[in-house]
Amino acid sequence: MSRKKVAVIGGGPGGYIAAIRAAQLGAEVSVIEMDKLGGTCLNIGCIPTKCMLHSAELLEQIRIQGPQIGVDVKGAQINFPQVMANKDKVSSQLVNGIGGLMHANGVSVIYGKASFVAPGELEIEGANGETEPVEADAVILATGSVNATPPIPGVNSTSACLDSTGMLSLTELPKSLVVIGAGVIGLELACAYASFGTKVTVVEAMDHALPMLDREITAVGMRHMKGMGIDIQMGTPVKSIEAITEGARVICEKKNGEEVSFQAEKVLVAVGRKANTEFLELATGGIENNRGKIIVDEHMRTNVEGIYAIGDCVEGHAQLAHTASCMGEVAAENIMGIDSVYDESTNPTCVYMEPEAAAVGLREDQLEAGTYKVGKFPMFANGKAIIMNGGEGLVKIIASAETEKILGMHIIGPRATDLIAEGAIAIRMGMTVEQLITTIHSHPTISETVREAALDLQGRTLNMPPVR
Repeated sequence: MSRKKVAVIGGGPGGYIAAIRAAQLGAEVSVIEMDKLGGTCLNIGCIPTKCMLHSAELLEQIRIQGPQIGVDVKGAQINFPQVMANKDKVSSQLVNGIGGLMHANGVSVIYGKASFVAPGELEIEGANGETEPVEADAVILATGSVNATPPIPGVNSTSACLDSTGMLSLTELPKSLVVIGAGVIGLELACAYASFGTKVTVVEAMDHALPMLDREITAVGMRHMKGMGIDIQMGTPVKSIEAITEGARVICEKKNGEEVSFQAEKVLVAVGRKANTEFLELATGGIENNRGKIIVDEHMRTNVEGIYAIGDCVEGHAQLAHTASCMGEVAAENIMGIDSVYDESTNPTCVYMEPEAAAVGLREDQLEAGTYKVGKFPMFANGKAIIMNGGEGLVKIIASAETEKILGMHIIGPRATDLIAEGAIAIRMGMTVEQLITTIHSHPTISETVREAALDLQGRTLNMPPVR
């Protein structure tokens, strides 16, 4: 009996995981990649930014917390070229690791550009311009996303305007930076560059940053960033950008009609990302999509039999690496005869600003008043948090008012992005607040704050005075 042939278009965190899972289940798998394995995440996204943020966090700890705890390092400063070299080294190590995983799982990697030539039919164009058909029983589209360029007059008029890829490729530290957009990418890079010593201004058209997070969580982050010296201008849409000798001038108009401008050596345009599907020729392939975002069902199936899509290129889901990876497993399993469904409810959102923030499940603004209860616990009442960052942050748990089933968890503070997995597991398992409380949490750890927030929801927190 011949093995099922599966072709995966794109070798990012969704594509390579899909390929491995399909191979585990017995398929003959090929990955078709235009550039490097690892996609945006490993090469110009998650991993490089976290490398920079780790350098920034360490520098901030030495400068600010160090003298308070007996670590007095004179003249601590950033070596920007070394920061960037370390970023590249880590990315290369992980990309090479994926290559090893492909080989170990018997997955062949083909370098070239795949596109539809007819409904359900694809061909690959190699570097030499020659084409060959994609021979597969099933195809997984995992082409990711690219930076979106907003229709701002002048945005392409100066080399001082960069997207996130450009900011991750700088060889010299800019003295000043204007960030357009207070989303995840904009604020993470704002924190990194501010820690390195760059004068940073953030301008955002909306009245609040990070709309996917609980407002109370966001407020803690905004307060910290302002304390870092970052100038945050909310409700300040950009009208135009002008090239100047020193870099660029960003001209904005406040809600009251007042015109303001900010000039900087570099401008980061971070207004989101769009599906990277233009080269696929979706219309030719008969693939249903919404302005390039591929429409799929919960099994990751498109409207064309045998064609699946996952990750940033699909419609209606968070553009996150772990989202893509989960979807990749789901698609591969369905192709190989396992009934698998993608469940968004346990998908965490993580923001690696300072301090870290993370969320999973529902927010208060998504629920009807009176149907839920909230428990909170501040990091300043937790020993490990005080040791690590002085106790900045909090944990917030949302549960059903009737059943106390956990509906959401929201965290800002040390290791929030690691801790949020406890919330995801709680929601996945349908846990109640009581079940979380009766689970022993080790001491001293940040995880104790989760149990204390659950206790607070029942009005019996142990490490905070009772509210009278």
